[in-house]
Amino acid sequence: MDVACFEAPAPGGPKPQYSGQPDGRRTPEPMVNAPWPVVVLSLGILALYAIQARLPFLVDLYAFSPGQLVRGEYAGLVTSQFLHGGWPHALMNAAFILAFGAPVSRFFGPRLAGAVGFFLFYLLCGVLAAVGFAAMHWGQEAAMVGASGAASGLMGAAARLIGGRGEVGPMFSQAVTGMGLAWIVVNVIMAFTGGMLLPGAGEAGVAWEAHLAGFAAGVVLIQPLGWLARR
Repeated sequence: MDVACFEAPAPGGPKPQYSGQPDGRRTPEPMVNAPWPVVVLSLGILALYAIQARLPFLVDLYAFSPGQLVRGEYAGLVTSQFLHGGWPHALMNAAFILAFGAPVSRFFGPRLAGAVGFFLFYLLCGVLAAVGFAAMHWGQEAAMVGASGAASGLMGAAARLIGGRGEVGPMFSQAVTGMGLAWIVVNVIMAFTGGMLLPGAGEAGVAWEAHLAGFAAGVVLIQPLGWLARR
């Protein structure tokens, strides 16, 4: 969100002019200044978890496990992105998407093609994040749920946009390498501590491999998919 700074007028000087309402009062800023696709995605995660909390068997039906790929089952690559391990997990991912999804959605643009491109980008990052997890646990039946991989893709894309000042910057810009190294450190810590540092995770493990694969996918895919959506 842009922040406007106002200097105090010199004594006897002109009064500051404010845009907004006719009586000179400023129009209040919206509480959430994010593009609608990002808001829909964040609220959708919370709404879907509210349903999941009442129907816990959905996890057994729609979670992802690496063993599914061995059996030729691929639906879990997508459906698992809309399931979560608890309210803290869902809230954290919704906030993550709200923070890093806003610049990415603005880059894709306000047109319908931009919104569709943003959603496809998000889903594809999540799919590749799950594939990255499966590559490290091939054939195992450990279930994985959550939007963290897709949200990490938004983080990687946002890093490239920061490096390019709103456009796609170099793949190894200071923003990308800095955020990438920080994300690696965080996930290495989570790899050794499991869910102890995450509220509500309990004894569940953390799919740190999906986080790093999602980040890499976002860094790479923002340029070609953004170009297609903005044509």
